[in-house]
Amino acid sequence: MILNHLWGIYTHPKQEWATIDERHESYFYSLTHMALISLIPALMTYYSSAHLGWSIGVGDVIKLTKDSAALMSIGMYFGLMAGVVALAILIHELAKIFDSKPTYTQSLELAAYTATPLFMVGFASFYPVLWFVTLIGFAGLTYSVYLLYTGVPILMHIPEEKGFIYSSSVVTCGLILLVILMVGSVLLWSVGMGPVYTH
Repeated sequence: MILNHLWGIYTHPKQEWATIDERHESYFYSLTHMALISLIPALMTYYSSAHLGWSIGVGDVIKLTKDSAALMSIGMYFGLMAGVVALAILIHELAKIFDSKPTYTQSLELAAYTATPLFMVGFASFYPVLWFVTLIGFAGLTYSVYLLYTGVPILMHIPEEKGFIYSSSVVTCGLILLVILMVGSVLLWSVGMGPVYTH
């Protein structure tokens, strides 16, 4: 069943990582999980931007036109998917330095399930106030990093002492990917694909 590890990574992450390691569903399975989870921030961003409006603490509530919000959400969806696949490739290549030889499926599983709490933060957009979403986002990011550090030794079969360094390298690569996505967004905005606000 798709998303069948979702509850486990929140309630008993180490045991769930062990279950994921035992089963190793297909590459397509992990990709499907990622495709479904990526819908949460994309759809919620659309709804909050086009219908609820964002409050940044000062001034009026900010809303986008429906077309603009849809375009931004579609871009976000594919950007998130591409980011996770890119992270999986980096995880796979970095593992070689640490004498581990994971399959691409293992690498995608680690990337997909690690990113899940961060993407679930999209539900916070039901209350689109900047400080609240930032706070929940920080909590999601913290738990994603925790999942990475607990999952690496189990899924990548790397000793814990090496796993810490490996995980730290993956976090660094993830931050670099995030910066690349942000720069890409700014470049798209600069060529006329930026948000269109309602008046």
